[in-house]
Amino acid sequence: MRILVIGSGGREHALAWKVKDSPQTEKLYAIPGNPGMAAIAECVPQISPTDNAAVVAFAKENGIDLAVVGPEAPLAGGLVDALAAEGIKAFGPAKLAAEIEGSKAFSKDLMKKYGIPTAKYEVFSDAAAARAYVKAEGAPIVIKADGLAAGKGVVVAMTEEEALAAVDEIMEGGAFGAAGSRVVIEEFMAGEEVSILAFTDGKTIRAMIPSQDHKRAYDGDKGPNTGGMGAYAPAPVAPPALVAEVQRTIMEPTIRAMEQEGRLYKGCLYAGLMVTEEGAKVVEFNCRFGDPETEVVLPLLKGDLVEIMLACVDGNLADVEIPWSTGAAVTVVLAAGGYPKTYEKGAEITGLADAEAEGCLVFHAGTAERDGKIVTAGGRVLNVVAEAADIRAAVEKAYRGIGRVHFKDAFCRKDIAHRALERMK
Repeated sequence: MRILVIGSGGREHALAWKVKDSPQTEKLYAIPGNPGMAAIAECVPQISPTDNAAVVAFAKENGIDLAVVGPEAPLAGGLVDALAAEGIKAFGPAKLAAEIEGSKAFSKDLMKKYGIPTAKYEVFSDAAAARAYVKAEGAPIVIKADGLAAGKGVVVAMTEEEALAAVDEIMEGGAFGAAGSRVVIEEFMAGEEVSILAFTDGKTIRAMIPSQDHKRAYDGDKGPNTGGMGAYAPAPVAPPALVAEVQRTIMEPTIRAMEQEGRLYKGCLYAGLMVTEEGAKVVEFNCRFGDPETEVVLPLLKGDLVEIMLACVDGNLADVEIPWSTGAAVTVVLAAGGYPKTYEKGAEITGLADAEAEGCLVFHAGTAERDGKIVTAGGRVLNVVAEAADIRAAVEKAYRGIGRVHFKDAFCRKDIAHRALERMK
């Protein structure tokens, strides 16, 4: 098969790596790809992932049998619909289904209508009304931009002042552009977060191994929110019994609800969950693989990813076996100094082969090639991934790999998987 992966980050590099591993993959392309993906795929940097017409034209010209859409923006922009209209199979939800991430208000209203457990909330288009609600409810409280904000449109405000400032910044300061013209304000949920991704063909939904990422920039879960500084799987906060509960109370009802709303959902459904005293509740849904969760979940998948994706597209997921490793995987993100705020680009990266020699996978997230050298080109630069028999061994292996990679002002969290390690004491 001739397969096209859409996207340029660590998630897409991991997807391309797993797709390349399939015996069904004859030729692999990536739009636009990155220097890491260039080792296993033919990259097409001149096409934007959100240019539906150009992507479809490329797919037709190159006889693409399956397109795998990584990021949320092309999904929300209807790329799967555009490909399907030309008879090209694409893994990912159609535009109407992708609204489960594209609008937090839509997602919350769906959960409320169908009794799917989530936090109490209200939606506001008027900043004054939003501020009044914050004052009435008090803190802690959660402020979310309604639209797509690259994983950064959420403020967990521990004080009323912080919440009011977030409303001002998002709604009146334009921090996230049009995505912040409406906000969802939610009650604060106490507990531990876990991510459960699932494959679905719109009828059947099969949960992947639960994972946990680390959103805060610094050790001890301190500092600003980021796109994710690392992740590990399996997450012990979600044992098999909890995953079965999530399947029954969240995943299956959501897929049925989307079908009833005329939004048949195919692809990967990501449920960001809070494990509370009352059970698991939805923090957010994403319409695609999570990042950096994908980088630890896919190494544990022992089945053929292409076969699974085709089953999701064709509607026969119930007939496919999805085997998983009994081990563990950990990814540590190596970031540019200053991230998630201002950071420099263009620093030379060394030691990539040395990290791989330690037995690690290195997925590129924000890199570029310049004069034959790999340089930094983003805030989250690399994912160094280790697989081992258990979390502790995977953590040690990942940090050995991290120690081999160098670039100016590089930093990483030193405590990835700390909650799992605490449970192992």
